[in-house]
Amino acid sequence: MHQRPGQSRLNQPRPGQPRPGQPRPGQPKPGQSRPGQQRNQQGAASNNPFKINEQIKATEVRLIDHEGKMVGVVSVVEGIRMAQEVDLDLVEVSPNANPPVCKIANFGKMKYEIQKKAADAKKKQKVVEVKEIKMTINIGKGDYDTKIRHTKEFIEKGNKVKVSVRMKGREITHRDLAEKMMVDILKDTGEFAKPEMQPRLEGMQMVVILVRI
Repeated sequence: MHQRPGQSRLNQPRPGQPRPGQPRPGQPKPGQSRPGQQRNQQGAASNNPFKINEQIKATEVRLIDHEGKMVGVVSVVEGIRMAQEVDLDLVEVSPNANPPVCKIANFGKMKYEIQKKAADAKKKQKVVEVKEIKMTINIGKGDYDTKIRHTKEFIEKGNKVKVSVRMKGREITHRDLAEKMMVDILKDTGEFAKPEMQPRLEGMQMVVILVRI
């Protein structure tokens, strides 16, 4: 059969167009996962605190069964089979042991309990704040007493308190007055606080950090 003129051109793909049955550029071949899918699978594995089942690379492991009994050294294949028999997972709990130690457990429940314990521990952690009380060497008696009272309130709430005695201009030449005032501060706070470190000079001010006794 003779082809009509131009018939072969119609059946041919345009330049850059894939032939029939050929995957488009960027499209995975049959059986091949997309790059994003590979990253998601790797990310899911990296989020697990333990390796489980087929993720375990060792050929043999020391096995603890779901009742906490030591089974002994078995192959990973046998461990996975035993875990599947009770509808649980083979979890690698001590990867650095020789051979690695694995236990048969409910991995989802185990992971949840670990995350819950971590969250509870975080809640119990008290954040210690450093409050600051500023004074000058010529502060009045009433203001001084108020500052000491505030210091006590901060300390009793579990905070640290940074007390500073500032010297302005030529007052730096009267450093002895700042040192004497710092002695008075430590004396007046001695019933409820103690210095975390000895008072020190920082530029134009004498500083001490007080903590609860």
